[in-house]
Amino acid sequence: MSQIPLIDFSAFYSSDPAAKQKLVEQVRASCLYNGFFQIKNHGVPLEKQEAVMASAKKFFALDATEKQAVAKENTAWNRGYEMLRSQILEEGTQPELKEGFYIGDDISTDHPYFINKKLNSGPNQWPAALGSEFKDTTMSYYKSMVALGGDLLKVLALSLDLEEDYFVGFMDGAVATMRLLHYPPQPPDADAKLTRGIGAHTDFGAITLLLQDEVDGLQVWDKHSSTWIDVKPTKGALVVNLGNLMARWTNEMYKSNVHRVINKSGKERYSIPLFISGNPDYMVECIPVCKKPEEQAKFPPVTVQEAVSAAYAESYGRAQLYRAGLEKTDASHAGTSSTVTESSIPVAVA
Repeated sequence: MSQIPLIDFSAFYSSDPAAKQKLVEQVRASCLYNGFFQIKNHGVPLEKQEAVMASAKKFFALDATEKQAVAKENTAWNRGYEMLRSQILEEGTQPELKEGFYIGDDISTDHPYFINKKLNSGPNQWPAALGSEFKDTTMSYYKSMVALGGDLLKVLALSLDLEEDYFVGFMDGAVATMRLLHYPPQPPDADAKLTRGIGAHTDFGAITLLLQDEVDGLQVWDKHSSTWIDVKPTKGALVVNLGNLMARWTNEMYKSNVHRVINKSGKERYSIPLFISGNPDYMVECIPVCKKPEEQAKFPPVTVQEAVSAAYAESYGRAQLYRAGLEKTDASHAGTSSTVTESSIPVAVA
């Protein structure tokens, strides 16, 4: 496979059973192969996509002080601005050359999810400089994408020969996190082995829906040919990929595939992924049809909260250890304690 399939999703909403079955079969084939495909005619208008992308660009154009006023570190529930080089998803690489802004369901501090410290659940932070339009635009897009995620899970259920509503309970009270992402252009003389926009990784949740701007950089690993496949942006289309929860759920019959971002375009790249984790208390265990009766499941049951929280902690922990190592090195060179700032972290970008 030299490219990621582009699937017409409108068949899901049609009254033509043959067209819907063709859609299900195309999705099944993609999930069995590498868990990646693109969809068009999915019901999220191009105007809404363009509006949220414009909002993302406005946010990242703010000065550092305005962005830091809504820093993710202000919360314990993963909402707000994440500065450059805060995460390492690929072991052995340097912190990633991207900055982001986390948005989720805008719940209040008296909501049970917040009170019980459920996964990524709490009020959003909003940049004062951009006013209510930024909030309205991003939340409208967020809600449309969560609804589309529910429809995608219905197609996934059908692709596994399950009832269409098999995943409805998983989506009842589902946690989904949206990230506005900005990748500065990578220096042409950077070390390709050490630095990434996002390092090679698999996603943590069930499914991811990605809106790309016109600048490419997303690459998907094709183990069959041992090559990286470039996912060229397609206007109006969304990239869909399965995460580790879905792979676990299907006993690895469906793939959670490795992907990365390397921005060698010389231009600013923007993208907006929505990560659907599901209801934090939902127990994920092997779907019976995904193994033979005499076979053991490859993974024990786990709640969404347990699985996704552990993955987040690991990736951000790598970046913290990296920074701590640099701080220790600087201190030993100077003979005194020192603080590592963002600008002091070496940049080596592919």
